[in-house]
Amino acid sequence: MAELIPRQVLFGNPERISPRISPDGTRLAWIAPHEGVLNVWVAPAGAEAGVDWTAARVVTDDTDRGIRMFAWAHDARHLIYLQDTGGDENWRLHDVDLETMQRRDLTPFEGVQTQVIAMERKFPTEVLIGLNRDKAELHDVYRLDLVTGELTKEVENPGFIGWVADAQLAVRATAAPQPDGSLVLLVRDSAEADWRPLLTIPAEDALTSDPIAFSEDGGSLLGASSVGAETARLIRIDVASGATEVLAEDPQADVSDVRIQPDTREPQIVTLLKDRSEYLVLDPSVADDLAAIRALHPGDPAFIGADDADARWLVAFTNDSGPISYFAYDRSTRKGHFLFESRPELSRYELAPMEPFSFTARDGLTVHGYATFPPGAERAGLPTVLNVHGGPWARDSWGFDPEAQWLANRGYLCVQVNYRGSTGYGKAFVNAGDREWGGKMQDDLTDAVAYVTGQGWADPSRVAIYGGSYGGYAALAGATFTPDLYRCAVDIVGPSNLKTLIETIPPYWAPMIAQFHRRVGDPAKDADFLWSRSPLSRASSIRIPLLIAQGANDPRVKQAESEQIVAALKDAGID
Repeated sequence: MAELIPRQVLFGNPERISPRISPDGTRLAWIAPHEGVLNVWVAPAGAEAGVDWTAARVVTDDTDRGIRMFAWAHDARHLIYLQDTGGDENWRLHDVDLETMQRRDLTPFEGVQTQVIAMERKFPTEVLIGLNRDKAELHDVYRLDLVTGELTKEVENPGFIGWVADAQLAVRATAAPQPDGSLVLLVRDSAEADWRPLLTIPAEDALTSDPIAFSEDGGSLLGASSVGAETARLIRIDVASGATEVLAEDPQADVSDVRIQPDTREPQIVTLLKDRSEYLVLDPSVADDLAAIRALHPGDPAFIGADDADARWLVAFTNDSGPISYFAYDRSTRKGHFLFESRPELSRYELAPMEPFSFTARDGLTVHGYATFPPGAERAGLPTVLNVHGGPWARDSWGFDPEAQWLANRGYLCVQVNYRGSTGYGKAFVNAGDREWGGKMQDDLTDAVAYVTGQGWADPSRVAIYGGSYGGYAALAGATFTPDLYRCAVDIVGPSNLKTLIETIPPYWAPMIAQFHRRVGDPAKDADFLWSRSPLSRASSIRIPLLIAQGANDPRVKQAESEQIVAALKDAGID
């Protein structure tokens, strides 16, 4: 048995994460604890001397939830960051002026959510943000002046979702949701021009299509799109004619990330997320850079930032059996400089690899997943936890997973499954989850249990189901729909009643309600169907130990979702 890893090492604050190089390349910022709370730190940095860690100083003063999202403004003077209150997701935008150390709440509005839309080097003291200040359902676009703190409304939102600005910081692309769940991609030729349709995205392509960025001259738009294809391809759309050019595609996987050159705004490196990340080089000038970066570390690299000169890149390496490693890469010398690991203390312990596997579901669909085995244990008859990801329109991926490591370290086989409805595998796979909450999506999880027990890995009498959000729903569904399959269940913020879930979505999700009706069900038309797929309808079937955890201020899955199933269990005399 491997030495027990303290939970604090796995789940406590990381030592350092999220490095960001300043636009002028002279400083490095990152997130690290200060008096036990995650804050932003800054230190001098240079291409040859590296980072002067001895001169590091904390520049924010959060004492509550900790900061997890921040960025440099292009003036290299202001750091901006988002923070909510008690998990309500009503993000406020804050900043700190590194010359004066003045800190401001730039969006001090109660019950309002801030979204950062765009920043550009040509406008170093301006930020485009979205605020649902006038209507809770809709985010209007505002221009924020970081010098004065003044907010100026730029775009009144008539019912659109998402905004894309061009290199001149003009909002020129958005999407208009339609009643059938489709989207119309709209563009305009300038900030003063009228919106016009550029591309219709059918409902079946809505989860696998998205605009990304305008070209430097604003004449074309990069996007990921599965329209007319099986997977999300990287495409370029001519704004004037609507003509489409395919730049990159893969028959099995969606395009998951694109590295764009900041001057030309041309795509350079495309990432495809399969069992592990794969990379396509579109710009031959960076082929040697990618090769040099891949030689730095055995993990999968992600490009997380660069200075404005594009001379130094920051790269994060994901590793399944170790912490995230961060490097600064100098393009002139093609050499990388190690910065830090997220959780260096992990290196003291034996960690387990995350091993990809696949199986055939009962209807013939191929389903992929990952298995993490207890180090040193025989791969036979193991107690097993089926750890179900949330979303459901998301996916598990290869890399360090503290829950998987925690379970494996304690002697459990951790099984993670990208059931139908998960993203990344093309539109047919994600659409196969439509109206299948508690149906075929749950069958995929049941079939995964059959697979790992059939392989002899898992003890069929000792399988738990565990998850958060949709994963919490799946845990409740497992406890109610297949009560003899699992030994116990853990539900974290899981919906128990699909009708009340959809009726109480956050207001700013309202423009996307047609997608919920298409993919889950319409409470007005499908009340009986939704009730039949709701764990609450079968609460009396539960006969295994069940743990329920709920966030008091969760805006997506309200506290009532947990309270109502707890009440039903009490009414049925179930402990």
